[in-house]
Amino acid sequence: MDAVYRLTHAILGDEADARDAAQDTFVTAWRKIREVRDPERFDAWLQRVAVNAARQTYRARRRRGVREIAMSRMPIATDPAGDARLDPAQRADALALDAALRTLPIEQREILVLHHLEDLSTDDLADRLSIPPGTVKSRLFTARKALQAALDGEASR
Repeated sequence: MDAVYRLTHAILGDEADARDAAQDTFVTAWRKIREVRDPERFDAWLQRVAVNAARQTYRARRRRGVREIAMSRMPIATDPAGDARLDPAQRADALALDAALRTLPIEQREILVLHHLEDLSTDDLADRLSIPPGTVKSRLFTARKALQAALDGEASR
């Protein structure tokens, strides 16, 4: 449960949307569990379901044009402000990274999160996203470039 929530939160950047996407992930997984051909790859299958749920939630949020404001901001593992192990400089860097990630399109956030936070190789990404490995590398390059530009923008603030 925690891994699915961390993934959806990292992609969506919103607590309420991440909870919705995580819930949708488990509902979909329950309904489609019989489609799992290789039980050894269940985690990969569930991760793909979570990514699709995050995408669907993101598209729905854009159509609605409304964002829910969380009543309380509970510190979680993906919330840099809530990590007591970080010193103030590290916390500021983590917050800048979080803000920069939120400016990226969902597809770029998704590939960066899966590669750098979930530690998936380009071959694993190609398999999970159903795209060729060369396309994964190209998208990673583009996403990193966009993230760097967003970080440079955050630094100039």
